[in-house]
Parts: sequence; C-alpha cells; structure tokens
Amino acid sequence: MNEYDFTDPLTFLALTGLMFLMVVFRYTLVAGIFYVIFYIIDPKSFRNRKVHKPTKDKKQYRREILWSTLTSLFFAVAGAGMVVLWQKGYTAIYEDVNDYGWWWLPVSFLIAALIHETYYYWLHRWMHKPQVYRLIHKVHHDSHITSPWTSFSFHPGEGILQSVIIPVVILFLPMHYWTIVTLLTFMTLTSAINHSNVEIYPKGFHKHWLGKWMIGATHHSLHHTQYRFNFGLYFTFWDKWMNTESDKYPKDFERHTNSSNS
Repeated sequence: MNEYDFTDPLTFLALTGLMFLMVVFRYTLVAGIFYVIFYIIDPKSFRNRKVHKPTKDKKQYRREILWSTLTSLFFAVAGAGMVVLWQKGYTAIYEDVNDYGWWWLPVSFLIAALIHETYYYWLHRWMHKPQVYRLIHKVHHDSHITSPWTSFSFHPGEGILQSVIIPVVILFLPMHYWTIVTLLTFMTLTSAINHSNVEIYPKGFHKHWLGKWMIGATHHSLHHTQYRFNFGLYFTFWDKWMNTESDKYPKDFERHTNSSNS
C-alpha cells in the first residue's frame, strides 16, 4: 500500500483506470454468462421460467451496456477513492484476518449488506418521487422488460448516489479487503440475477426460511412493471416491514416455478 502515492493525480488516474477495467470485466462476465445461457445457448429450457417475453429491441441492450459502462466509471472512482482513504489511514479496512478472527468475515459481510440494503431501499423510494424520477431514475426504468445487461443501467446521478455507500461503510466498519471484494461481487451477481428476467430459484423458495427474504427476478420484475412496489436490493425485509411488497409476488413466483422444467 505504501509503495505508491495514490494521491498523486497520475497515479490516481491509473488506479481509477485499473478499477474501471475490473468493474467492466466483472459486469460483462456476470451479465454475459446469464445472457448467453438464458437467451442463446439454451433458451428453450428457461422458456417457462422467463418472467416476461424477452425484448427483441437490440437498441435497448446497447443502451443498457452504454449506461452500465458509464456507471462502472463512477464505481471505479469510488473504488479508487476507497484505496486512497485506506492508504491514508482513514478507513477501518484491515489486512490480517487474525485481527478480528475468521468469524468476523461473514458477520462484517452481512452487516455491510444490511446497511447497503437499508440505504438503497430508502434511496430507491426517494428516487420514485415524480421530480426525482424524471430527472435520474427514469433511465433505469426505460428497461420495462429487464435483461442481465440492465444491472448497472443507471443515469449518472443515480450511479453516483449508488457508488458512495460502500466508501462510507468502510470508514467505520472493520472489513477485510477480501470481504469488500466479495461484497462487490455479490452486488454484481445479485443485480444480474434480479434483472435477468428468468426466475432461477426453485419451486417453493419464496416460502423457504431463507428464500422469503431473498430478491429474485420475479420480485424485481414486478418493480419494473408496477413501480410502486418491491424497492429492495438484496433482501425483502424492508418491503415487508413497510408494506411495499407487491401482493402479486407469491402467485407470480409460483407460476414461473411450477412448470415441468422447474
């Protein structure tokens, strides 16, 4: 960490460029795998699990990839900023697992994910206020029928708002750097799952002790069609507590998982 001074403008620019390549690679890899499997290699096997008939609008895919690439730039700047804060000793990031013990790795991951969930839920509801929605959130909802490429398809304003939470969390929550990487990968993976337009979870999962708290494609697709429900990111608990979970969700989930290929 002390080998380079990341506050140097050129070094920071190089770090941001590296972060950008990493974020774009992760997004392209995860979204690409889902898209290739669900829509190219074996679309028939997932036909009954598709939440909506997939869009044939190639312009939408190109637009989603363009917005997602721009969002990746903001995520990269945030990531580079985290490294600078870490180097200067302003964060709670640590390198030796033994500093907090192995048990703290999953606990810190869960705490960070719950903080992120809470931040996103209330941010998301705020972005659905009419004036804010038209200004920054409409870009994401232009994808009425989502695809894996929709994952990071945000207006720059929304991209910035979404990029700031993890840098804030690491200021006070002790996290091993590999836990942070795992959380960011989890974010990319779940975003691709939720926007894939294919329900990957098994029959009855929405009633399972774990599954009833997890968001999937059926749950999030209802947000893109109903707008006023299902605001969560990873988990359903805020939607349940605030009575913003769509009452269509159980029936829709059962319909998409009751086919013979489920």
